[in-house]
Amino acid sequence: MIPGLGSLRSRIFLASTLLASASIGSAVYFVSALLTQQAEAELQRDLTEAADLVDQQSATLFEGVTRTAVLIADLPKFKAALETRDPPTIEPIARDYLEQVGADLVVVSDRRGQRLAAVTAPAHRDDLTAATLDVGTAPAQAPGEVFLPYPGGVLQVVTVQVTIDLDRPELLGTLSMGYLLDARRAAELKGLTGADVAFAFGGKVRASSLPIDLLPAVTAWFGHEPHTAVVPVGNEHYSALARPLARTGRGPDVQGVVPHAIVLRSRTERMRTLGTIRATLAGVALATVGLAALISYALARTVTRPLATITAHMRDVAATGDLTRKVTLSDRSWNDEDAVLLASTFNALTESVTTAQRDAAQRERLSALGRLSTVIAHEIRNPLMIIKGSLRLLARSDATPADTRDAAGDINGEVDRLNRVVNEVLDFARPIRFDCVPTAINDICRSACDAVVAAAAEPAVGLDLDPYGGELTTDGERVRTVLVNLLTNARAAVEGRPDDGSPLVRLSTSRRGPAVAITVRDRGVGIPADDLGRVFDPYFTTRRTGSGLGLAISKNVVEGLGGTITVSSTVGAGTEIRVVLTDSPLGRA
Repeated sequence: MIPGLGSLRSRIFLASTLLASASIGSAVYFVSALLTQQAEAELQRDLTEAADLVDQQSATLFEGVTRTAVLIADLPKFKAALETRDPPTIEPIARDYLEQVGADLVVVSDRRGQRLAAVTAPAHRDDLTAATLDVGTAPAQAPGEVFLPYPGGVLQVVTVQVTIDLDRPELLGTLSMGYLLDARRAAELKGLTGADVAFAFGGKVRASSLPIDLLPAVTAWFGHEPHTAVVPVGNEHYSALARPLARTGRGPDVQGVVPHAIVLRSRTERMRTLGTIRATLAGVALATVGLAALISYALARTVTRPLATITAHMRDVAATGDLTRKVTLSDRSWNDEDAVLLASTFNALTESVTTAQRDAAQRERLSALGRLSTVIAHEIRNPLMIIKGSLRLLARSDATPADTRDAAGDINGEVDRLNRVVNEVLDFARPIRFDCVPTAINDICRSACDAVVAAAAEPAVGLDLDPYGGELTTDGERVRTVLVNLLTNARAAVEGRPDDGSPLVRLSTSRRGPAVAITVRDRGVGIPADDLGRVFDPYFTTRRTGSGLGLAISKNVVEGLGGTITVSSTVGAGTEIRVVLTDSPLGRA
């Protein structure tokens, strides 16, 4: 046998690792390289198509602006107003045309280049004033187009001449119309192309559908020749393609600067959505796992027999509970060493469990007997001493009838006390039988309160019952017994506490959907933190006359009805015991 391959784990691990590593490694490399190449090509194609669409929209916008300007310049109304050379006459007309065509700027000048009117869209009035001081001021300016920098974008302006008399044209002046390429226009193009768009002028991005402060300087990643660059934007990377803005006519450039439209597509998002890689890898992984499983099964054949023997033995032990039976493996050289170790460990474990169960049962019997003996001895000794004393009083010749009545009453009370101790021990030891019927919880609480007050009027018990407490399907008499026990303990805890006028013990109910919470709260001495976790243990009590079974029986009753009981206490401030009940599973069945 090869060293290190004596166990099933080593053989399967080696075969599976070699096959899975070879298959998955080659699949990952092939598929990743192929799909990455395709994604890059698709990204470049989408970027080029988006840039072409932006060029087309820019050219269409220029053509529309030019045609609109030519039509306005040819209107008799506009020519008549321009011929007056009166700014107050021309400005309202210019503003009316600006609103009608949706332009951002309209400038009217006379033949000498003197500006007669300059109106802007209300949203850009202040920003356009400084950017357009020279628009339409050149004498007899020739028709053309020009791009101007603008704080929030790029301003494209078309200038046309206004003439009169077709045979011998006479120049009246010029009309300039401008549109802004700003963030709003970039957002519109993004909706059309599906790509982010930015406008740059003079080596600076002026407007973009992306936050401008995230974009790096333009000069750092594109020049005059169109090319694709990878640009970091925030936490992502974008592929960017810059192209000069389209122009339909001729016009001067501002300081020789050519504005650009930049189209950007997210590379991070595209690479993140390569689901084909995961699908291919999943297929390759499944095929590899299947192949590895076949080879592993062939190798595992040498060790499955002892494992089958151990498994069958464990199944028999689980079914019969007989821990004395031992696993016996035939001595063969090909037995898996892990299987041999497992068999011997299981045999040792069953022996340990058997011994531990025997010892634990013996300790529990002795412990329970000791606790029960102590409780019964304590609970029975005191009544017997009182009965003995009463009998001695009855035996005296000088006993009066009053002494006889007192002695008989003491004997009767102590017999009842002994009977109660016996009943509590029997109640705790035997299974509880429930009789579940629809029960008004608030009525049960009132009945329990009346029972404890009838035994002793003080201390008083305050009631705070939820009027929407309603009914639950439960054993009302058992719940009443639990509440009487809790109220009795609470009243005992407040004995000797000063009375401030409000009840020292309070019983309240609260409806919580299908459940009802019953709370018994007292302002007594409280329970020390060390004892709080043992209050429901049988035979544990801090009262001199207590049996230590009341709360244990109460817990059995509440949990038997499908509810919960919890306790919280602060020494010197009081104790709160909360019982939460729903419709009993016994009642629902």
